[in-house]
Amino acid sequence: MNPKQLLSNIKIVSLYLLVISFSLGFFSCKKSGLSQNDIFWTEKNSPEVIGEMVIDDLFTRTDLMIYITDFWTGVHYAEACTGFGAARLAGLLSDQETINKLSARYEKVIEDSLVKGAAHVDASVYGILPLELYMQDEEEKFLQQGLELADGQWEDTLPNGLTSQVRYWIDERAAMVTDSYLQELQQPNGLFHHGENAPFFWGRGNGWMAAGLAELLSELPESNRYYSSILDGYKKMMDALLTYQAEDGMWRQLIDKEESWKETSSTAMFGYAITVGVKKGILSKETFTPAYQKAWLSLVEYINEEGKVSEVCAGTGQSDDIDYYLNRPRTTGDLHGQAPVLWFAYSLLAKY
Repeated sequence: MNPKQLLSNIKIVSLYLLVISFSLGFFSCKKSGLSQNDIFWTEKNSPEVIGEMVIDDLFTRTDLMIYITDFWTGVHYAEACTGFGAARLAGLLSDQETINKLSARYEKVIEDSLVKGAAHVDASVYGILPLELYMQDEEEKFLQQGLELADGQWEDTLPNGLTSQVRYWIDERAAMVTDSYLQELQQPNGLFHHGENAPFFWGRGNGWMAAGLAELLSELPESNRYYSSILDGYKKMMDALLTYQAEDGMWRQLIDKEESWKETSSTAMFGYAITVGVKKGILSKETFTPAYQKAWLSLVEYINEEGKVSEVCAGTGQSDDIDYYLNRPRTTGDLHGQAPVLWFAYSLLAKY
């Protein structure tokens, strides 16, 4: 296995994770291997154009999104996931200028030691970004940082073998951990409660699970002991999402509640998860292709000329009160929404 294949597996298994005109379509096809039959967009709402707008917005943010607590500091996972999405999309498009700008943006994390005391899942997940940057620019400093964070997650394990950083919220990590999550949290309808004491199908929480399952299945060998259970859980979830998708292609803040508002970050995550499944041959092309196409064409209507995504649910903790979820603030330009749009754009252009 070559170093880049190994790194691809490390990113998934150690850190888990989670979005044209004829001439432009031809340009994208040359880079990604798409056929004209795959292209359902116009120039204005193409994944390449939208992705570049969202990446440009990231570079307008001079400050990194940082956690500062009494015991640890780190780069916020929303920043990490946005940078990761930008790096992966830029790599697909052979956009070396953007890769260079991303490397420069995140060098300061190493130079200024912005990840300290990172024995916390929200800090550790930053490792996906330097590993992806290494995949694109082969700078050893990013490789070293990513591996340190990946290995650090498993320095302290529980009696059952899981990392001590595991927590049963629906926004986490890979094969053994994922299997455990499926057993603990997936409900009979295929969706996931936000947590053990939060019996609601919150959109973005389920989005993390959907994106993570799809990403994991895109790398996990079928010989893995957990592959079958993860595949079954993924298919069960995708069938449920198909049932609850709104007519215009969006999903809602609370997935199963029609009175709930349509939410963009979850829609982007579900669109990504379904696209990966279709392109990998895991999901029926005939059944699921219309779902991700409708999702993309509806989602782009929520992105303004500055590349900022609207109708993004603000950060949300667990609650046993349904009104807490229904009345959550809606934001524009929140990195929780910017990141999955980049993943979705990547999945539409990539050849799996």
